[in-house]
Amino acid sequence: MIASTKVLDALKGIGLNLYERKLWIALLARGNSTAGELSEIADVPRSRAYDVLQSLAEKGFVVVQTGKPIRYVAVSPEEALERAKRKLEEDFKTTVERINALKESPVMRELMDIYSQGLKLVSPEELTGALKGKFSVFQQLDSMFKGANQKINIVTTPEGLNDLFSNHFETLKKAKEKGVEIKIVTNSSERCSDAIKALSSIAEIRVANDKEIPISGRFTVVDGKQLIFGLTDPKSVHSTQDLVMWSKSEHAASQVLEPLFNLVWNHSKAVS
Repeated sequence: MIASTKVLDALKGIGLNLYERKLWIALLARGNSTAGELSEIADVPRSRAYDVLQSLAEKGFVVVQTGKPIRYVAVSPEEALERAKRKLEEDFKTTVERINALKESPVMRELMDIYSQGLKLVSPEELTGALKGKFSVFQQLDSMFKGANQKINIVTTPEGLNDLFSNHFETLKKAKEKGVEIKIVTNSSERCSDAIKALSSIAEIRVANDKEIPISGRFTVVDGKQLIFGLTDPKSVHSTQDLVMWSKSEHAASQVLEPLFNLVWNHSKAVS
């Protein structure tokens, strides 16, 4: 193997698949080569080498030299990474523009009609699923907060409180401005003083009494209709492995978790 495992793992982290990594490393070692030569060096099937090298060229890692046979020229790692970054930025900008255009087009109305018809075929209790990874959890919470009309009740940890401040403050602030009541209970006020100070301007925050209610989990209930319940301890798993359960079950939201929230709330004290 020309490159170390550490190098290959780093390239995987920026989105290169195994064949792309192998062929690019092989080309860096050769400087200029054909697909056939590189496939042998990198131990990549010859039938795949052309497509993979074309993909690398589109990403900015390789320069294609026309001729017979087609040859490929290595780009310095520093320049290749800069090209790849610019390409991603351009693709991101284009995709965002297309999404914004789609949201304003007649196609969006048709998609919403299809979604609305689909909802009629299922009960709210069937709209339940697991969300994995902090990014997915944050997205779902943000959607729930945006759709809130009456109340948002949250039980969380100090770390969760910091996440609310860092990722959802503006959304919660807008919810507050439209009249939504926001209550948050945490099991400790340590390590989250800045978050408490900021969130206190839009929410009522209390600290649970550990002796009476020794709770350290996470759950959120919105309007007594929708909930998120943490299944893992974020401190003991990687952010990509964080797991929660989401549901639109009004029974679970209003008859199970909301009474539990009220119990915790009534045995908590206001943050001083």
